[in-house]
Amino acid sequence: MSDRMPHEVRGVVARSRGTKVSVETIVVPDPGPGEALVQVQSCGVCHTDLHYREGGINDEFPFLLGHEAAGIVEAVGDGVTDVAPGDFVILNWRAVCGQCRACRRGRPWYCFATHNAAQKMTLADGTELSPALGIGAFAEKTLVHAGQCTKVDPAASPAAAGLLGCGVMAGIGAAINTGGVTRGDSVAVIGCGGVGDAAIAGARLAGAAKIIAVDIDDRKLEWARGFGATDTVNSREADPVEAVRKLTGGNGADVVIEAIGRPETYEQAFNARDLAGTVVLVGVPTPDMKIELPLLEVFGRGGALKSSWYGDCLPSRDFPMLIDLYLQGRLDLDGFVSETIGLDDVEEAFAKMHRGEVLRSVVTL
Repeated sequence: MSDRMPHEVRGVVARSRGTKVSVETIVVPDPGPGEALVQVQSCGVCHTDLHYREGGINDEFPFLLGHEAAGIVEAVGDGVTDVAPGDFVILNWRAVCGQCRACRRGRPWYCFATHNAAQKMTLADGTELSPALGIGAFAEKTLVHAGQCTKVDPAASPAAAGLLGCGVMAGIGAAINTGGVTRGDSVAVIGCGGVGDAAIAGARLAGAAKIIAVDIDDRKLEWARGFGATDTVNSREADPVEAVRKLTGGNGADVVIEAIGRPETYEQAFNARDLAGTVVLVGVPTPDMKIELPLLEVFGRGGALKSSWYGDCLPSRDFPMLIDLYLQGRLDLDGFVSETIGLDDVEEAFAKMHRGEVLRSVVTL
């Protein structure tokens, strides 16, 4: 293996907190033991990337952004058996370790020690990069742990398939895996961006009888109907708690999914559920946010208050299954792709996302 040579590619870098991203030359090593080199075909522009740019995740600048991706395995390191060069894969940020306390208890979707590549990608001057969520896929090639590659049917569109790598999986999983939505349930989803609409799509897949979309933007509510919402509530015009109760016979929904991550909308979710109902928080709050709930109501309503990390997904189980449903025409992943863009367009895509103009801008390479 002495003929190994690093690869120089273009990638999107956030150099410091709050500054605009730049497209720069990235040096990507050949894969070492347990690693895979992936030729990136698509990568969605996710709110998490914006959080990295703003310093909301940590201060380990510079960051190589991008994580919601699909591509082709170009090379693998020693000891890699699950994927091989030429495989079409979705990248995931839950490469389960198999050894931590969650994995040993048979709950690998909670894995507390997920794998990342050991080697570092760098800028041309040797500065080490921190890859977003251990992936860094706003680049022509990226280096990941082989466990971060989930092989799926290559008939799938890369732009659509890659979205399962983060936001769409988070939403679908919040409904099916965390919320346990099943046939006949009533479901309310507060916040109809990409994750919220994915929760709506997941609720429809699971057989929910009534799916109520709640948002302040009529355009987003119309998008939500396309993914399976049976009813919509504009919470600028109506009290969402009363509206959800009215649409569920005065009871509230069996499962309420909060896909924004704000105290006021979480409180709405808490109050909009039926007795013994479930609240799922999949929206990501900021560190300063706090909630205050009447403890007697927490006790008296029963049920469950849950958080959903990555849709409580197990990529090896969920990604291939969802791609199969997509190829059968039962899951509209293409509907989440608002536009395809190039690496040079990521900064503008952040602005469009912030303005609520898109579900997903997807970088294609």
